[in-house]
Amino acid sequence: MSGDMIGGVPPSDPVPFVARQDQLDRFAAAVERAREGEPGILLVGGDAGVGKTRMLSQAARAAESAGARVVVAHCVDLGEVGIPYLPFAEAVDQLARSSDAVRAVVFDRPALARALGGTPPTTSTGDAGERGQVLEGFAAALAAGSSAEAPLVVVVEDLHWADPSSRDLVRFLVARLRSEHLLLVMSYRTDDMHRRHPVRSLLAELHRHARVEQADLRPFSPDELRDFTTAVLGRPMSDADLAEVLRRSEGNAYYAEELVEAGSLGGSMPWSLADVLHARIEQLAPATQRLVQVASVSGRTVSHELVSQVVAATEGQQTADLTASLREAVAHHVLEVEGDTLAFRHALLAEAVYGDLLPGERVSLHRAYLTAFLARPDLGPAAQAAHHALVAHELPQALALSHQAARAAGRVYAHAEEQRHLEQVLALWDAVDDPGALVGLDVVDVLLETASAASLAGAPARALQLATDGVERAADDAVRQAGLRHRLARYLLAVDDVPAALDQTGQALDVLGEGPATHDLAWTLAAHARSALNDDLDDLARESAGRAVTLARELGTPDVEADALTTLAVLEVADVERSEELLLAARERAVAADDLVSELRCWFNLASNRFYAGHLDQAQAIVTDGTARAAATGATWSVYGAELRYFGELVRYLRGDLTPPSATGAPIPAGASPTHVAVRLYAALARGDAGVVDLGLSLRPEWDRDQQVALVAGGCTVDALTQDGRPEEAVALATELVAYLSRTWSTHFLGSIWLAALALAALSDQAAAARTAGRSTAALVERGDQLRDAAVTAAERGRPRGGRLGPEGRAWLARVHAEHSRLTGENDPALWEAAARAFDFGYRYESARTRWRWAEALLDHDDRERARAVAAEALDEASATGALPLVEALHSLSRRARLGLHGERAGTGSVLTERETAVLLLVAEGLSNRQIGERLFISTKTVSVHVSNVLAKLGVSGRAEAVSVAHRRGLLGGDAGGG
Repeated sequence: MSGDMIGGVPPSDPVPFVARQDQLDRFAAAVERAREGEPGILLVGGDAGVGKTRMLSQAARAAESAGARVVVAHCVDLGEVGIPYLPFAEAVDQLARSSDAVRAVVFDRPALARALGGTPPTTSTGDAGERGQVLEGFAAALAAGSSAEAPLVVVVEDLHWADPSSRDLVRFLVARLRSEHLLLVMSYRTDDMHRRHPVRSLLAELHRHARVEQADLRPFSPDELRDFTTAVLGRPMSDADLAEVLRRSEGNAYYAEELVEAGSLGGSMPWSLADVLHARIEQLAPATQRLVQVASVSGRTVSHELVSQVVAATEGQQTADLTASLREAVAHHVLEVEGDTLAFRHALLAEAVYGDLLPGERVSLHRAYLTAFLARPDLGPAAQAAHHALVAHELPQALALSHQAARAAGRVYAHAEEQRHLEQVLALWDAVDDPGALVGLDVVDVLLETASAASLAGAPARALQLATDGVERAADDAVRQAGLRHRLARYLLAVDDVPAALDQTGQALDVLGEGPATHDLAWTLAAHARSALNDDLDDLARESAGRAVTLARELGTPDVEADALTTLAVLEVADVERSEELLLAARERAVAADDLVSELRCWFNLASNRFYAGHLDQAQAIVTDGTARAAATGATWSVYGAELRYFGELVRYLRGDLTPPSATGAPIPAGASPTHVAVRLYAALARGDAGVVDLGLSLRPEWDRDQQVALVAGGCTVDALTQDGRPEEAVALATELVAYLSRTWSTHFLGSIWLAALALAALSDQAAAARTAGRSTAALVERGDQLRDAAVTAAERGRPRGGRLGPEGRAWLARVHAEHSRLTGENDPALWEAAARAFDFGYRYESARTRWRWAEALLDHDDRERARAVAAEALDEASATGALPLVEALHSLSRRARLGLHGERAGTGSVLTERETAVLLLVAEGLSNRQIGERLFISTKTVSVHVSNVLAKLGVSGRAEAVSVAHRRGLLGGDAGGG
């Protein structure tokens, strides 16, 4: 925080401060933790006017007095557009002015310098990893600005206006916090947080992070309001006046202060907040009022230099007159001095002043700001100038500046902002004379530029819409239109419209195929190959990809070569090592071409190659690196960025990590959400989460949009219905799903093997119940025969092109045969053993679950000793991964068969562990699992596992019986309070 003067105008005196001690203490404690190398995030929420800025200012002064370095930055409301990284650029700029270490970080990082709006000292390489360099640069700059002697406190106000890139940077910083001497404090208006506000998802993620603390401000209580009004007036108010202030302000600090100060002038209190604010402004001299009006057009803050330019141009005020007006505005607590910036005392005041301007006045003042920006581009970014041009109805300038802003956002890989600015350009296109001359492009170019930004920002449907429009508008030039069709084809592939993609590239080849060798022809061949690949036209795909590679090498276009090599690699599934070799070569060419899309496609296919070969650890490493690459380049939710994240969830689940996803990951955009919700059902079902069936069924409307959602969500729902004891519904859903995907994909799609295994499990449960009730199982077995035969046929005729079933496919096929034997009543242990061994390639949950059924089969064949060994192995794995329903099923099996797993009564007693004893003591007190978890600082699910183990060890079926038995055995003599 700075106490510097602007033109001889001193900073305003601090307003009286009372209450908020809890928030001040939290702030001070967080600063001290940062001093000790425990960085953190402090979120401060509250309604407008409740006192967030005042509390933060007080806390910041105390932190500075204790030796901390404090910088304050602001988010700005520019409507639908934004300035990438704005508050953090402001913070780093402040730090760089006073810190050699921070200046050195900026100097050494051209990408960061570009994001700060300056000219980098070195030439950019154009590497698509620049966004990663930007994020790393901001983190490094903040770390360099901090130390144990002077921990850094970065205060970001008005987070509710944060641009998308700033929100991403917050996520990056939180994930990267280790031992920096840094505290990031962010305030936001809770009354602005509507249900779909983009910051809501960020806050939800942050709240789940261990280093994040919340310090919300509520309105003053009556006693606090009395202390506050006394501090404002310098004397106590009468009870009647205090009651009136409380009634009108409802404890809102800013409103209360304005009411008190307005009433102290001798008149009656104004009726509304608007009246209060107008009363304050009307006290000012006309020139000062005009200065305040000019400043309000910029928002809550404005640089002194910018407002000086505008005031001089519109009002003719000279420096001395402006300084006098500033002094008066500061003295009357309308404006405050913050370094070289002027700020309204409160955002509500700026909004009230701006709202009181006549429409013509607003337009005139926005035009004056635009004129200042055009004369002095260094006064602010193009996005800010574009905003003023738009409101001033200066449409040509708004279009040109919006395009400049898009290019600036694209240079730092802020693709969401880039898309928004380009959408603004398109919205203005038909309202401006000769728009192409303003941006040096025609509308087709801009449409495809916007489509590219939308695709990288994770909006594939919008990208397709824009690209389609662009191609259609090029109809007057057949060769140009043909050269653009490959771009449209790639967007069609992104939404799985393979026939349309193949048609587009086919039309393009009809025009380009007889012409000269061009970059567009090479790309068209590559896109044609990928479309044919996705349509299972392998010969056509191989031919087109080969021609594309040859042409790309002749032309020296590594981007096309990378794409075509990737297609050839996918066609080489019979030789996974050769496929990997081609993919590595393709990735190298993509990096050389700075072709991010092709590079990410290579990362995805490399992960897929290792996954389907059964090398899960290698697949996980590739997914981790590929996902990091996508995030670093702003392409997290591009087509292949999203595919990598999907694959990451899948691999994580197979390897036995059933925990929910990280709390600090990027929020899932609407278009990608169903796919990622679906893949998370695997682990949710294994964990035993409630509501899996309902969540799975809720995705039914998404089947037509994405058949992968149908397969994954539908299959998990079938499994969940069986687990919930609803096998008839499970079989019905599986039947519907297989029929649907057979029509959509092919009759023998490989996923039908998995679905057959799940449906057979449900039929087997039905058959077991029927046998117990003495009913016939003939119809169930007949349906099971059909499912088994269909699965075998799918394995023979639907296996991967040119290759054999991978480890997972072979495992599910073995499970089909094992479940079929359970359905018939044979329940062959050898078949279950084969299935269990097949899942041992690394699929931990299904390996354990199959061993549970294997143990049952062994018991059916009177092999108790081996059954006990197999069940114990399954229980160890289920407990280790947190598969609670499976843990319960194994304990139930053990109790029924008296196997004595983990000390259950099988002829001998047992002793509880220290932690199990602690849990049982709290059970005896009547606490729920959640309450026990809070008492012992462990998760609710961990408590559930301990309770299950206790019940098993004591050989009982319920909590009350467990407490009774433990008391009789003298097992409850300990203290549950220990860790």
